[in-house]
Amino acid sequence: MAGKKHSSLDKVLGRLDQLDQANLQNLVQRLARERMLLESVFNTLQEGVLVIDADGEIDYANEAAMRLIGLKEGATGASLWRLVPGLRASLGSDGDAAQASGSPLVTREFELSYPQPRVVRLYRVPFHEGPGGTMRYAIILTDITTEKKSTEELIENERVSSILLLAAGVAHELGNPLNSLTIHLQLIERRLKKLRGTKDGDALAESVRVCSDEVARLDGIIKNFLEAIRPRPPDLAEVNVVEIIEDVLRFQARELEDRGINVDGELPASTPVIMADRDQLKQVFFNLVKNAMEAMAPGGRLSVRVRTDDDSVYVAFADTGSGIKAADMAKLFSPYHTTKPSGHGLGLMIVQRILRDHGGHVGIESKEGVGTVVTLQFPQKHRRVRMLK
Repeated sequence: MAGKKHSSLDKVLGRLDQLDQANLQNLVQRLARERMLLESVFNTLQEGVLVIDADGEIDYANEAAMRLIGLKEGATGASLWRLVPGLRASLGSDGDAAQASGSPLVTREFELSYPQPRVVRLYRVPFHEGPGGTMRYAIILTDITTEKKSTEELIENERVSSILLLAAGVAHELGNPLNSLTIHLQLIERRLKKLRGTKDGDALAESVRVCSDEVARLDGIIKNFLEAIRPRPPDLAEVNVVEIIEDVLRFQARELEDRGINVDGELPASTPVIMADRDQLKQVFFNLVKNAMEAMAPGGRLSVRVRTDDDSVYVAFADTGSGIKAADMAKLFSPYHTTKPSGHGLGLMIVQRILRDHGGHVGIESKEGVGTVVTLQFPQKHRRVRMLK
C-alpha cells in the first residue's frame, strides 16, 4: 500500500507544471501531512536522530536528539561540532580503511557535560540524497548512562569472577612447565659453554637461545592476559604514548613477522605527555595489535598513527583486514560478544574500561572487506587536571 501511494505521488510530482492551483494546493497539503506523520514517528523514538552534512551542519534533529545535545527548537543549521566540542576530531578518518571509496560506518561512545552529564553511544551511517546526490550522514544517539552503570556491575559479577579464577588456574598450570623449561634451558646453556667456538656448539647455543626467547614470550603473554582481566585502579604517572607503542611493537615484532604483517606508523618524536598507567596502556595496545593481526591475512598492513590537538592525544590503529559487519558494530563493547571461535568477548570491553578509567574514549570505524580503524583519545595532562578539579 505504501509503495503504491509513493508511486502515485511520484507521478504527480513528475508533472507539476501541468497542475492547476487547486491540485497544487492539495499536493502541498498532502506533503505537509506526510511530513507531520514522519516527524511524529521520529519524535516517538527514544534514540536521538540527526541528519548532518559533511561540515557537521544539522539538517534535521528529532526531539530526543535535541534533548541530548541541548539543541533549541528551530535551531537546525547549527554546527554539531560546536555543540559537542571534540566530537569531530574523534570521528576523524585515519588509515587506509577510511581512505577507501565511500565513508565507513562509525560507532563510538563519548561523554556529554551539557545540558547534563551523560554517556552517549553514537552510530553514524553515510547516505546520498538519491543517485549521485549530496552526501549526508544519519547519526543515531543512544543514552547509555544507565547501561554503563549496569555494565560496571556486570564486570564484577559471578561470571567475571569465574573467569578470573579460571584464568588464574590456567596461568598456574602453564607457569609450572614454563619455569621447568627455563631451568633446564639454563642447565643446557651452561654445558654448552664447554663447546663454545665449535660449529655444533654454536648451532646448539643458537637453538637454546631461540627456545629461551619463546619461553619468555609465552610467559609475557600469560602475564599480559592476567593483567587485562584483573581490574584495578590505574597508577597514574606522566607517560609518553609513543614510547609505550614502540615497546609493544618490539615485543610483538616476531609474531607480526611470522604472520607476514607489515607495520608502518607516524609516531612523532615530540608528543605531549598524558597521565596514565604504563602497564595498562601496554595491555590496551597489545590487545589492539593482536586483534588487528588476527583480522588480516599474510601481506596485510597495520598502521599506527599518533596525532594531537590542544586538549587530547589520539592513537589510531588501522588494519587492512576483513572489517566488521554492520550487525556486529553495535555489540562491540558488550561483554562476552565475540566473532572469533576461540574468543572470550572481553577484549574490547576491557580496553574501553581502561580508557574510561584514564578519562579517555574509544572510537571504531570499519568497512567490510576494507579494514578497521580503532582510535583512542587521551586527555593531555593539563586537560585532565582541569577535568578533575
